[in-house]
This record gives sequence, C-alpha cells and structure tokens, in this order.
Amino acid sequence: MKVIIIDDEPLARSIVKEYLQKHTALEIVQECNDGFEGVKAIQQHQPDLIFLDIQMPKINGFEMLELIEQPPAVIFTTAFDEYAIKAFDAHAVDYLLKPFNQERFDKAIQKLREQTNSEKANEELLETASQSPSQNHRIVVKTGSKIKIIPVQDVHYLEAADDYVKIFTQEGHFLKNKTMNHFEKVLDGAVFVRSHRSYIVNVQQITRIDPYEKENYVAILRSGAKVPISRAGYVKLRSILGL
Repeated sequence: MKVIIIDDEPLARSIVKEYLQKHTALEIVQECNDGFEGVKAIQQHQPDLIFLDIQMPKINGFEMLELIEQPPAVIFTTAFDEYAIKAFDAHAVDYLLKPFNQERFDKAIQKLREQTNSEKANEELLETASQSPSQNHRIVVKTGSKIKIIPVQDVHYLEAADDYVKIFTQEGHFLKNKTMNHFEKVLDGAVFVRSHRSYIVNVQQITRIDPYEKENYVAILRSGAKVPISRAGYVKLRSILGL
C-alpha cells in the first residue's frame, strides 16, 4: 500500500515513519508539510492511505480532503478539538490523538484493514466536521491546479449546478462539490438566505427586490446579478430584512 504523510510538524512525521517500519506492506511515497502539498501529492501518487493532521497552515485537513474527488483511506493524527473527535467517533474513521504510542498506531492500521467502506465514512465525517463553527468562515475550492480560499463575506450568492454548487464572487464563480442543503446548514442564516430551491443569496448584496411573474420576485444585487426569489423565499427575506 502506498502511503503519504501530511503534517506540518517534522517530529510528528518522523514518529509516524518510525511506527510504520513495523508494517512492511506500507510504503511511504511522500511527506507533505501542508494541505496544498498534500493535494498535489495525492493527485500524483494516488496513495492507498494517508496519515493526515487537522490543524495545519493555509488549509486544514478537513478542507484538504474536500478538494480530493476520491479520497484514499485516512488515518487522522491530531491534537484537534472535542468537536472533531465526536465526528470521528460517529463515523468510524480512525484517528490517533497526539501523543500516541506504537500499540495505538498498530490498532489504527488493523482497524483500517477491517474497514470496508472508508469513502462513505469520510463523506459523513466531512459533513459533520464542516458544521463546526471553526469551519464556517471560509470556503476552500479548487480551480484548475490552484486552491482558492474564499471568505464567506465575499460570496454574493450560490446556485445549484447538478452535483455541485456554483459560488459567485466579484472574481467570477467557483464550483464546490457540496449540496445547497449543506450550505444552508453551515452559512449564517441571518446573512445567507435560501431565496429559491436553487439559490442562496447574501442579503448584504441585495440593492432591491422586484416583482417577477405570478407570486415570484427577483433580487437585484450590487453586481447587477439577478437572483430568483420564490414565494417561500420572499417570506424569509422579508423577515430577515425587516420588511
């Protein structure tokens, strides 16, 4: 099995390397200092397993995993907060809470071998972790070979696009492999309103609301963009805007 270690602490990486010496079937193909390097290394090597820290510079471990279309099996190595630990426990993805010893490390390897659906477990874990308050102030997207961090206050509106969501900012739009329901849960409901089944709008960007057809409306944004508003969305917007 090909293995990549992703951790910004050299000592932590060296401990994982030391413990892996006992497991001759696992081959380290690369070490990475941060999530940016991790994304590139995973694309290049297509590993079977990654050891992943959570708290890293630039982007954290959860945000990095969201950028990988088909994530490999993951063993987290972390000193992260209680919320993340609950997410791990709930979705059966193993984690090593720093500091850990060889015995605990060996158990994680054994658990990984017994696990049959790590991809689904990873998806559920990321969905739970993304609802933590620490994850809700920015959106990390991949555009070509580059990774972009979008502060949520820069988002004008979001639009459903098949299995993706289009995130519109002043610079254009970016795709994120998430659902509208996900963003409705994690974004601040006092600022981002589900105006329509396929749209979420930043109310701070609205300059006016015009009647459209039947009982529907359209929000005109500062950028000139027009965002549809359904009857239910209009009720929500009126409440938020105090109209």
